[in-house]
Amino acid sequence: MEQKWWHNAVIYQVYPKSFKDSNGDGIGDLKGITSKLDYLEKLGITAIWLSPVYKSPMDDNGYDISDYEDIASIFGTMEDMEELIAEGQKRKIKIIMDLVVNHTSDEHAWFIEAREHPDSPKRDFYIWRDEPNGIISAFSGSAWEFDEASGQYYLHNFSKKQPDLNWANEELRHQIYDMMNFWIDKGIGGFRMDVIDMIGKIPDQEIISNGPMLHPYLKEMNQATFGDKDLLTVGETWGATPEIAKQYSNPKNQELSMVFQFEHIGLQYQPGQPKWHYAKELDVPKLKEIFTKWQTELGEEEGWNSLFWNNHDLPRIVSTWGDDGDYRVKSAKALAILLHLMKGTPYIYQGEEIGMTNYPFKTLEDVEDIESINYAHEALEKGVPLEVIMDQIRHIGRDNARTPMQWNDEAEAGFTTGRPWLAVNPNYKEINVEAALADPDSIFYTYQALIALRKEYPWLVTADYELVDAADKVFAYKRVEGEHAYLVVVNLSSQEQELPLVNGVEEVLIANTKVEQVLEFGKLAPWDAFCVELAN
Repeated sequence: MEQKWWHNAVIYQVYPKSFKDSNGDGIGDLKGITSKLDYLEKLGITAIWLSPVYKSPMDDNGYDISDYEDIASIFGTMEDMEELIAEGQKRKIKIIMDLVVNHTSDEHAWFIEAREHPDSPKRDFYIWRDEPNGIISAFSGSAWEFDEASGQYYLHNFSKKQPDLNWANEELRHQIYDMMNFWIDKGIGGFRMDVIDMIGKIPDQEIISNGPMLHPYLKEMNQATFGDKDLLTVGETWGATPEIAKQYSNPKNQELSMVFQFEHIGLQYQPGQPKWHYAKELDVPKLKEIFTKWQTELGEEEGWNSLFWNNHDLPRIVSTWGDDGDYRVKSAKALAILLHLMKGTPYIYQGEEIGMTNYPFKTLEDVEDIESINYAHEALEKGVPLEVIMDQIRHIGRDNARTPMQWNDEAEAGFTTGRPWLAVNPNYKEINVEAALADPDSIFYTYQALIALRKEYPWLVTADYELVDAADKVFAYKRVEGEHAYLVVVNLSSQEQELPLVNGVEEVLIANTKVEQVLEFGKLAPWDAFCVELAN
């Protein structure tokens, strides 16, 4: 395998609106991010995945773009963006842009022209039909919206203010590639590609993702933009299997560096139920099965894994699968150790490194997220009690990830001097960056150590993965390279568990517990986690 910089990289996702506000308007911005680059350098990360900062009416927090080559005024200016890229480069931190090309905003110049001039070439940049079919929007209700002005329906797989682009139109594709090259020329480190598996859709057959033209389009994009550059490209692909992931990420195919697969995230939900019906606890045997499949079936010559627990669309992992009460610190470290020592590129979502938790939403008035609000209204109409809906939003809602970053114990957690756009989690007095940096035993330093290990040890990139037989709630695996074997053991529960058999330990690489004691007594305390090099 030809090694690239992103094989041993760790990527940090910033949700700009919630990261750091520099001007007191209550909204995070680009200058705020630049002001915290020293903090991210201390953590050790290689690159920032920046959620969208393009010009946007913010119907879906920036994933509805009205101008791809301009910056939303709430975040600053193009000069601020250029400064962030330059200051990142000084600290060897690359900026990965969020590429949203399945849809635009209905306020994009293309759509305005398409709507106002049905005979314009831009009309065909979008998908119009005389009659709707059965496609359902990811944000509830029909994915077709009637446009009075032109007397046709347009497709929107998300908000009705996010009309889907028609990738079958060659001129549209070239415009998109020109835009990508505009950003590449600015010196960015790559692209995270939002719902990229939807660009090959065939609406008339109700095929929304993984359509037959998906891979030809990606090959064409690769050739026209980043193919000859040393850039990271990662696709958001909800329905991917290892076989599909190989198509995307096999270097021979000349498509993408890697994909986000979400199979493990599916365990947050009750089997066969919509996402709002959350699972009460983690099915650890199933998690082992899923991760093992992705670790072993996506061979290193055929593709590459991305490793993540959190992003801007998901609840906080320590609240979902950890224990955000008595064992918050220990369980956050355990989840980090489990993930970061696997094969693939780890992603950290802002606040994960200090163990930020879900927000205790009391009423619908506390909620900003359009997906949660639409669901709540639909569910209320169906007679679902409000207390059930609020419980679901507290567990699953996207706002959990979007509450402001907790920098210190001062007013609004040091995020802003004004009124934040979304309420700060009331636990910020205890959980904040300043406190984490002052405590040598904090979650932050576990993440820092894991990132350092990845830079120091080549086996983390290349070694084979083997699942180790263990109790149901214990996830144990080996990374094996030649004569060297490294054992990772994690107790994913708040109960004592039996330790799997360990024959001789050479060195402890990282732990959240006293490994010697664990080995002596053969018992794992709640949320114990460690990695050791085994004696030959």
